[in-house]
Amino acid sequence: MREFNVTGLCVPHKHYMVDISGKLEKIREMVDKGRYFTINRARQYGKTTTLLMLAKDLAPDYTCINLSFESVGDTMFADSASFCQRFLLHTSKAIENTEKEFAARWKDETVTDFDLLSFHINELCKDRKIVLMIDEVDRTSNNQVFLHFLGMLRSKFLATQAGNENTFHSVILAGVYDIKNIKLKLINEGLITPESSGSKIYNSPWNIAADFKVDMSFSPAEISTMLVEYEADHETGMDIPAIADEIYSYTNGYPFLVSRICHHIDEELGKDWTLGGVQDAVKILLAESNTLFDDLHKNLENNEKLYDLLYDILMLGRKRTFAYGSPAVDMARTYGIIKDENRSAVISNKIFEVVICDYFIAKDEEMSKQRIAKVFRDEVVDNGRFDMELCLRKFAEHYAEIFNARDIEFYEKYGRLIFMSFLKPLINGDGFYHMESQFTDLRRMNLVVDYGKDQFIIEMKIWHGEQYEKEAIEQLCGYLDSKRADTGYLLTFDFRKAANKATKAQWIEAGGKRIFEVVV
Repeated sequence: MREFNVTGLCVPHKHYMVDISGKLEKIREMVDKGRYFTINRARQYGKTTTLLMLAKDLAPDYTCINLSFESVGDTMFADSASFCQRFLLHTSKAIENTEKEFAARWKDETVTDFDLLSFHINELCKDRKIVLMIDEVDRTSNNQVFLHFLGMLRSKFLATQAGNENTFHSVILAGVYDIKNIKLKLINEGLITPESSGSKIYNSPWNIAADFKVDMSFSPAEISTMLVEYEADHETGMDIPAIADEIYSYTNGYPFLVSRICHHIDEELGKDWTLGGVQDAVKILLAESNTLFDDLHKNLENNEKLYDLLYDILMLGRKRTFAYGSPAVDMARTYGIIKDENRSAVISNKIFEVVICDYFIAKDEEMSKQRIAKVFRDEVVDNGRFDMELCLRKFAEHYAEIFNARDIEFYEKYGRLIFMSFLKPLINGDGFYHMESQFTDLRRMNLVVDYGKDQFIIEMKIWHGEQYEKEAIEQLCGYLDSKRADTGYLLTFDFRKAANKATKAQWIEAGGKRIFEVVV
């Protein structure tokens, strides 16, 4: 019986898999045109599986050499002679099961430098269309020997275009980092600094590469193809389009997260293929430690600019431009943390939003040496139902106790973080929250809290006058409409002088909606 795979390579007869034939068709078009390109996507984004399936698709028309640098070791990169010999050996082994005679021709002990390797490739590529694929290419791409190899491929590519040589028909490199700006990897590993790199940070021997624009994330329709296969085996009666949409809403199609949610529903939640089951799977996912989250935390710990970028976007509501060339933006994009939304950098999925927010809250707790929330959980949870009205009333009391007018700039900047720090331990384990990034800015932020079967929509904003107050209520009503909700919550931070404040906690009716408004 097949299962959902969350580790390593996906194999069709063992695992439930998304139908990526549409993606393969687009990649095939690039190969047919003789393109050299890099598939650079974040960790656990399905690159290895894609290369395997692409090789099978190309096999009738091309000789495919599918290599991986994941476990080749440092010996291969000791010098040019070692690299050339190991490259030929691995190439021979990659095709010996399908083309034994041709595989034997790749081995040649006299090939001990890149000039000789170039001549050897020239002979072997005569009258053959050979596609070279190298996975995990950035594992060793900081090695000068490998950069020389890329330079040789570049020279041969240009010479072949001029009709003077033979070389690989297409070359595909796969890894997290784009070889065209591999120095980002060296900066991340502390081997060089941005200052020392200067304007040469994007110089590369791989500037012949075509842009790779194939969307590697899974659409709801693609997620459905995997669920259709599962449903054929298990007959659960699930509403496949609805479940696919719900999974997509949390993951934005990040392959590992999609598979992880499905895995938890199948193996830990008694095959509860309902919307509630998806939410329960998300809770399990958020509570676990996995390699993806570990990498996310490590990158936040080790990169101050990345930390500041994500903190600005999530916690302070600052709009940051999605600009190629910005080291922080390039790093966050490389790791799959942000996406481009109308030229603004936003967090790429709700799961990452929660994980990163939890990280920032934990860091805040570490710095303050105490938990901000002083409310007992039993006060706001009754028979498994969360009382958001009482929670907001308790927060207003808590905020009044800790507020200090002398530190007004601090509270204006971090008020929303204080509320989320207050809320987190109250919902932890049975609920989670995420921010709607497209509604996040300096003045307002929408927070969506899922607890059990209930969903609470809270708009947090800073007081900017009566007119803006009316606009905020209208905007909240519009957002409630988009979520098909009748009840919302409005938390306003008022930093006017005490004499002008209108502190309140009350229910109001607006636009056919019930809104509980709290001003602190």
